[in-house]
Amino acid sequence: MLDPNAQFPSAVTPAPAESVITAPSAAVEGRSRRLRVRLPFRRRNEPEQPRELSLTEHLVELRNRIFISVVALLPGTIVGFIFGDALIRILKAPLPTNKPLIALGLTEPFMIKLEIAVVVGVVVAMPVILYQLWRFISPGLTQRERSAARPWVPLAMVFFAMGVGLAYFILPYASGFLYGFQTADLQLMLTAEAYFGFVTMLFLAFGLVMEFPIVLVLLSKVGLINSRQLRANRRIAVLVVTVISTLITPGADFVSPIAMAVTMYGLYEVSIVMIRLNGR
Repeated sequence: MLDPNAQFPSAVTPAPAESVITAPSAAVEGRSRRLRVRLPFRRRNEPEQPRELSLTEHLVELRNRIFISVVALLPGTIVGFIFGDALIRILKAPLPTNKPLIALGLTEPFMIKLEIAVVVGVVVAMPVILYQLWRFISPGLTQRERSAARPWVPLAMVFFAMGVGLAYFILPYASGFLYGFQTADLQLMLTAEAYFGFVTMLFLAFGLVMEFPIVLVLLSKVGLINSRQLRANRRIAVLVVTVISTLITPGADFVSPIAMAVTMYGLYEVSIVMIRLNGR
Protein backbone atom coordinates (compact mmCIF):
# COMPACT_ATOMS: atom_id res chain seq x y z
CA MET A 1 0.00 0.00 0.00
CA LEU A 2 1.28 3.46 -0.91
CA ASP A 3 1.90 5.97 1.73
CA PRO A 4 -0.19 9.05 0.94
CA ASN A 5 2.38 11.30 2.63
CA ALA A 6 5.31 10.06 0.52
CA GLN A 7 7.11 12.70 -1.65
CA PHE A 8 7.48 11.76 -5.32
CA PRO A 9 9.87 13.62 -7.67
CA SER A 10 8.13 15.93 -10.13
CA ALA A 11 8.30 15.05 -13.80
CA VAL A 12 9.09 18.65 -14.72
CA THR A 13 11.73 20.40 -12.75
CA PRO A 14 10.83 24.10 -12.38
CA ALA A 15 13.46 26.57 -13.42
CA PRO A 16 15.10 28.64 -10.77
CA ALA A 17 13.21 31.73 -9.79
CA GLU A 18 16.02 33.96 -10.97
CA SER A 19 16.07 32.44 -14.47
CA VAL A 20 12.30 32.63 -14.74
CA ILE A 21 12.41 36.34 -14.09
CA THR A 22 15.66 37.25 -15.82
CA ALA A 23 15.28 35.52 -19.17
CA PRO A 24 11.90 36.95 -20.14
CA SER A 25 12.88 40.40 -18.88
CA ALA A 26 16.05 40.32 -21.00
CA ALA A 27 14.04 39.31 -24.04
CA VAL A 28 11.49 42.06 -23.41
CA GLU A 29 14.27 44.58 -22.93
CA GLY A 30 15.91 43.54 -26.20
CA ARG A 31 12.62 43.80 -28.06
CA SER A 32 11.90 47.21 -26.58
CA ARG A 33 15.38 48.39 -27.53
CA ARG A 34 14.86 47.24 -31.10
CA LEU A 35 11.46 48.89 -31.17
CA ARG A 36 12.89 52.17 -29.94
CA VAL A 37 15.44 52.17 -32.74
CA ARG A 38 12.84 51.52 -35.40
CA LEU A 39 10.29 54.03 -34.18
CA PRO A 40 9.75 56.96 -36.59
CA PHE A 41 10.57 60.56 -35.68
CA ARG A 42 8.19 62.16 -33.31
CA ARG A 43 5.59 64.33 -34.93
CA ARG A 44 6.54 67.47 -33.05
CA ASN A 45 10.12 67.20 -34.33
CA GLU A 46 9.14 66.82 -37.97
CA PRO A 47 9.49 69.99 -40.12
CA GLU A 48 6.13 71.30 -41.11
CA GLN A 49 5.43 70.71 -44.78
CA PRO A 50 3.44 73.62 -46.21
CA ARG A 51 0.17 72.67 -47.79
CA GLU A 52 -0.01 73.21 -51.52
CA LEU A 53 -2.25 76.21 -52.24
CA SER A 54 -4.58 76.73 -55.14
CA LEU A 55 -4.26 79.67 -57.53
CA THR A 56 -7.00 81.58 -55.72
CA GLU A 57 -5.32 81.02 -52.36
CA HIS A 58 -1.99 82.22 -53.81
CA LEU A 59 -3.64 85.42 -55.04
CA VAL A 60 -5.30 85.98 -51.67
CA GLU A 61 -1.96 85.41 -49.93
CA LEU A 62 -0.24 87.88 -52.29
CA ARG A 63 -2.96 90.46 -51.67
CA ASN A 64 -2.55 90.14 -47.91
CA ARG A 65 1.24 90.50 -48.09
CA ILE A 66 0.96 93.58 -50.30
CA PHE A 67 -1.64 95.12 -48.01
CA ILE A 68 0.56 94.64 -44.93
CA SER A 69 3.56 96.13 -46.79
CA VAL A 70 1.56 99.18 -47.89
CA VAL A 71 0.29 99.75 -44.35
CA ALA A 72 3.88 99.52 -43.11
CA LEU A 73 4.80 102.42 -45.42
CA LEU A 74 2.50 104.86 -43.62
CA PRO A 75 4.57 105.68 -40.48
CA GLY A 76 7.78 106.39 -42.42
CA THR A 77 5.90 108.30 -45.11
CA ILE A 78 4.25 110.55 -42.52
CA VAL A 79 7.60 111.24 -40.84
CA GLY A 80 9.22 111.89 -44.23
CA PHE A 81 6.47 114.36 -45.18
CA ILE A 82 6.80 116.23 -41.88
CA PHE A 83 10.57 116.61 -42.35
CA GLY A 84 10.30 116.99 -46.12
CA ASP A 85 11.82 120.47 -46.27
CA ALA A 86 14.92 119.38 -44.35
CA LEU A 87 15.29 116.31 -46.56
CA ILE A 88 15.04 118.45 -49.69
CA ARG A 89 17.88 120.63 -48.41
CA ILE A 90 20.00 117.54 -47.65
CA LEU A 91 19.41 116.06 -51.09
CA LYS A 92 20.06 119.38 -52.84
CA ALA A 93 23.33 119.97 -50.95
CA PRO A 94 25.51 117.88 -53.35
CA LEU A 95 24.69 120.22 -56.25
CA PRO A 96 27.59 122.57 -57.15
CA THR A 97 25.28 125.59 -57.13
CA ASN A 98 23.10 127.38 -54.60
CA LYS A 99 20.46 128.34 -57.13
CA PRO A 100 16.94 127.18 -56.24
CA LEU A 101 15.41 124.39 -58.27
CA ILE A 102 12.60 125.32 -60.63
CA ALA A 103 9.07 123.94 -60.32
CA LEU A 104 7.07 124.22 -63.54
CA GLY A 105 3.70 123.04 -62.27
CA LEU A 106 1.41 124.23 -59.50
CA THR A 107 1.30 120.82 -57.84
CA GLU A 108 4.96 119.96 -58.45
CA PRO A 109 6.32 121.09 -55.02
CA PHE A 110 3.70 119.03 -53.21
CA MET A 111 4.28 115.96 -55.41
CA ILE A 112 8.07 116.14 -54.96
CA LYS A 113 7.69 116.39 -51.20
CA LEU A 114 5.31 113.42 -51.29
CA GLU A 115 7.73 111.43 -53.48
CA ILE A 116 10.57 111.98 -51.02
CA ALA A 117 8.27 111.02 -48.13
CA VAL A 118 7.34 107.76 -49.85
CA VAL A 119 11.04 106.94 -50.37
CA VAL A 120 11.61 107.48 -46.65
CA GLY A 121 8.61 105.25 -45.94
CA VAL A 122 10.08 102.49 -48.12
CA VAL A 123 13.43 102.67 -46.32
CA VAL A 124 11.80 102.59 -42.88
CA ALA A 125 9.41 99.78 -43.83
CA MET A 126 12.08 97.68 -45.57
CA PRO A 127 12.29 95.09 -42.73
CA VAL A 128 8.53 94.51 -42.91
CA ILE A 129 8.56 94.39 -46.73
CA LEU A 130 11.39 91.85 -46.77
CA TYR A 131 9.66 89.75 -44.14
CA GLN A 132 6.40 89.72 -46.11
CA LEU A 133 8.30 88.79 -49.27
CA TRP A 134 10.00 85.97 -47.39
CA ARG A 135 6.68 84.69 -46.00
CA PHE A 136 5.24 84.63 -49.52
CA ILE A 137 8.08 82.77 -51.28
CA SER A 138 9.30 80.49 -48.46
CA PRO A 139 6.47 77.89 -48.77
CA GLY A 140 7.68 77.18 -52.31
CA LEU A 141 11.22 76.39 -51.13
CA THR A 142 12.57 73.17 -49.76
CA GLN A 143 13.65 72.87 -46.14
CA ARG A 144 17.30 73.08 -47.21
CA GLU A 145 16.69 76.23 -49.26
CA ARG A 146 14.77 77.89 -46.43
CA SER A 147 17.54 77.13 -43.95
CA ALA A 148 20.15 78.53 -46.33
CA ALA A 149 18.27 81.74 -47.14
CA ARG A 150 16.86 82.64 -43.71
CA PRO A 151 20.04 84.22 -42.20
CA TRP A 152 20.55 86.43 -45.27
CA VAL A 153 17.10 88.04 -45.29
CA PRO A 154 17.88 90.60 -42.52
CA LEU A 155 21.22 91.44 -44.18
CA ALA A 156 19.40 92.52 -47.33
CA MET A 157 18.30 95.73 -45.61
CA VAL A 158 21.85 96.47 -44.45
CA PHE A 159 23.20 96.03 -47.97
CA PHE A 160 20.41 98.22 -49.40
CA ALA A 161 21.26 101.01 -46.93
CA MET A 162 24.92 100.73 -47.88
CA GLY A 163 23.99 101.16 -51.54
CA VAL A 164 21.95 104.30 -50.79
CA GLY A 165 24.88 105.71 -48.81
CA LEU A 166 27.25 105.02 -51.69
CA ALA A 167 24.89 106.75 -54.13
CA TYR A 168 24.76 109.85 -51.93
CA PHE A 169 28.56 109.81 -51.75
CA ILE A 170 29.02 109.88 -55.54
CA LEU A 171 26.14 112.32 -56.16
CA PRO A 172 28.33 115.48 -55.88
CA TYR A 173 30.83 114.07 -58.39
CA ALA A 174 28.13 113.04 -60.87
CA SER A 175 26.30 116.37 -60.65
CA GLY A 176 29.57 118.34 -60.82
CA PHE A 177 30.56 116.44 -63.95
CA LEU A 178 27.24 117.28 -65.64
CA TYR A 179 27.31 120.92 -64.54
CA GLY A 180 30.75 121.26 -66.10
CA PHE A 181 29.29 121.22 -69.62
CA GLN A 182 27.63 124.61 -69.20
CA THR A 183 28.79 127.49 -71.39
CA ALA A 184 27.91 131.14 -71.66
CA ASP A 185 25.37 130.27 -74.34
CA LEU A 186 24.09 127.08 -72.70
CA GLN A 187 22.91 127.43 -69.12
CA LEU A 188 21.38 124.60 -67.18
CA MET A 189 17.92 125.37 -65.80
CA LEU A 190 17.46 122.37 -63.54
CA THR A 191 13.89 121.56 -62.55
CA ALA A 192 13.04 120.01 -59.21
CA GLU A 193 11.19 117.12 -60.83
CA ALA A 194 14.15 116.18 -63.05
CA TYR A 195 16.70 116.40 -60.25
CA PHE A 196 14.80 114.45 -57.60
CA GLY A 197 13.79 111.87 -60.19
CA PHE A 198 17.50 111.44 -60.97
CA VAL A 199 18.35 111.12 -57.27
CA THR A 200 15.57 108.60 -56.60
CA MET A 201 16.61 106.38 -59.50
CA LEU A 202 20.28 106.60 -58.51
CA PHE A 203 19.53 105.58 -54.91
CA LEU A 204 17.28 102.72 -56.01
CA ALA A 205 19.82 101.42 -58.54
CA PHE A 206 22.70 101.36 -56.06
CA GLY A 207 20.51 99.89 -53.33
CA LEU A 208 19.48 96.98 -55.55
CA VAL A 209 23.01 96.41 -56.86
CA MET A 210 24.25 95.92 -53.30
CA GLU A 211 22.00 92.84 -53.07
CA PHE A 212 24.22 91.21 -55.72
CA PRO A 213 26.45 89.20 -53.33
CA ILE A 214 23.44 87.94 -51.35
CA VAL A 215 21.91 86.53 -54.55
CA LEU A 216 25.16 84.77 -55.51
CA VAL A 217 25.64 83.30 -52.04
CA LEU A 218 22.07 81.99 -51.97
CA LEU A 219 22.53 80.42 -55.40
CA SER A 220 25.63 78.67 -54.09
CA LYS A 221 23.75 77.48 -51.01
CA VAL A 222 21.22 75.61 -53.15
CA GLY A 223 23.99 74.13 -55.33
CA LEU A 224 23.43 76.10 -58.54
CA ILE A 225 26.87 77.77 -58.64
CA ASN A 226 30.20 77.51 -56.87
CA SER A 227 33.34 79.61 -56.47
CA ARG A 228 35.22 77.67 -59.15
CA GLN A 229 32.60 78.57 -61.76
CA LEU A 230 32.64 82.23 -60.74
CA ARG A 231 36.43 82.39 -60.98
CA ALA A 232 36.37 80.77 -64.41
CA ASN A 233 33.83 83.32 -65.74
CA ARG A 234 35.48 86.57 -64.64
CA ARG A 235 35.72 87.93 -68.20
CA ILE A 236 32.03 87.34 -68.81
CA ALA A 237 31.27 88.94 -65.45
CA VAL A 238 33.19 92.10 -66.43
CA LEU A 239 31.16 92.37 -69.65
CA VAL A 240 27.82 91.80 -67.92
CA VAL A 241 28.68 94.25 -65.13
CA THR A 242 29.62 96.95 -67.65
CA VAL A 243 26.39 96.54 -69.63
CA ILE A 244 24.18 96.51 -66.53
CA SER A 245 25.91 99.56 -65.04
CA THR A 246 25.40 101.52 -68.24
CA LEU A 247 21.73 100.58 -68.55
CA ILE A 248 20.44 101.07 -65.02
CA THR A 249 22.23 104.27 -63.99
CA PRO A 250 20.22 107.42 -64.73
CA GLY A 251 21.64 110.41 -66.57
CA ALA A 252 24.40 110.62 -69.16
CA ASP A 253 27.39 111.13 -66.88
CA PHE A 254 30.41 108.85 -66.76
CA VAL A 255 30.82 108.95 -62.98
CA SER A 256 27.81 106.93 -61.84
CA PRO A 257 28.20 104.07 -64.40
CA ILE A 258 31.91 103.74 -63.61
CA ALA A 259 31.25 103.84 -59.86
CA MET A 260 28.51 101.23 -60.20
CA ALA A 261 30.63 98.97 -62.42
CA VAL A 262 33.53 99.10 -59.96
CA THR A 263 31.13 98.42 -57.08
CA MET A 264 29.46 95.49 -58.82
CA TYR A 265 32.73 93.84 -59.77
CA GLY A 266 34.08 94.36 -56.27
CA LEU A 267 30.96 92.67 -54.90
CA TYR A 268 31.50 89.85 -57.40
CA GLU A 269 34.96 89.20 -55.98
CA VAL A 270 33.63 89.47 -52.42
CA SER A 271 30.98 86.89 -53.29
CA ILE A 272 33.66 84.47 -54.51
CA VAL A 273 35.49 84.78 -51.19
CA MET A 274 32.28 84.33 -49.19
CA ILE A 275 31.29 81.25 -51.18
CA ARG A 276 34.75 79.71 -50.75
CA LEU A 277 34.57 80.28 -47.00
CA ASN A 278 31.31 78.33 -47.00
CA GLY A 279 33.06 75.39 -48.65
CA ARG A 280 31.55 75.76 -52.11
